[in-house]
Amino acid sequence: MNISKSTLPIFAGFVYLFLYTPIIVLVIYSFNQGGFPDAWKGFSFHWYFDLFHSEDIWRAFYNSVIVATVSSFFSVTMSVIFVHGMRYFNKNLVALFYSNALIPDIVLAVGMMSLFSYLIIPLGLTTLIAGHTLLGFGFAMPIIKNRYDELDKSLIEASYDLGASMRYTFFHVIVPFLYPSLLVAFLLSMIISFDDFLISFFCSGSSVQTLSLYIFSMIRSGISPVVNALSTIMLVGSCTLLLVMMVFQKNLFKD
Repeated sequence: MNISKSTLPIFAGFVYLFLYTPIIVLVIYSFNQGGFPDAWKGFSFHWYFDLFHSEDIWRAFYNSVIVATVSSFFSVTMSVIFVHGMRYFNKNLVALFYSNALIPDIVLAVGMMSLFSYLIIPLGLTTLIAGHTLLGFGFAMPIIKNRYDELDKSLIEASYDLGASMRYTFFHVIVPFLYPSLLVAFLLSMIISFDDFLISFFCSGSSVQTLSLYIFSMIRSGISPVVNALSTIMLVGSCTLLLVMMVFQKNLFKD
C-alpha cells in the first residue's frame, strides 16, 4: 500500500483524532454545568468544587501518593543494588528481570494475590506497595542498567586505588553518575503506579482504596461529572510528571 506525502499527514491526523477525542470530551464535560451525559449547559467549576471538598477522594489520593512514592523508591533502590551487584555475575541474568514489564498486568496481579494468599498475608497497604514495587521494578531496571553500562569502570578502580571504601565509592562516584536515570526511573514508576488498576484491585483488599479504585467504584454506581473532573486532574498530573521525566531524560542522553 503506497501512501503519498500529501495523504500521510491527513491519515496521521485522523489517527490522533481517534486517540485523543475521548480525552478531549472528558476534559470539556468536566466543566459542564449540567450532568453527564447531558447536553452542554454552560461553563462551570461546580464539579471541581465538589471534587476538592470530597473527603473520600482526598483519602484515596493520599493512599495513591503513599503507594506510588514508597513503591517507586523501592523499585529504584532494588534496581540500583541489583545492577551494581550483578557486575560480579553473568550479565545475561539481568534480562530475566525485564519479564514483568512484558507480562500482562492481570497475570502479575493474580500471581501476587495468590502468593499473598498462600503466605497468609492479609491484603492491605503493604501488599499493594509490594505489588506496585514489582510492577515498577521492570521499568526502572532497564533505565538504570543502560546508564550504569555507560559508567567508566576505571573511575571505580581509581576510587579504590585512592583509598576510598566500597561504601564511599558507591555513594560518591556511582550514585552521582546514575542520578539522572534514578530520577527518570522514579518518575516513570510513579506514573505507572498512579495509572495502575489491576494490581491495585487484586492486592489492596477492602481496607485501602486508591484513586483508580475510587473512580471504578464511582462509575459502577453511576457516571458523575466528578469523575470527569478527577480524571482531568489525574491527566494533568500524569502529563506534568511525564514532561519532567522527558526533561531529565533529555539531559541524561545529553551527558
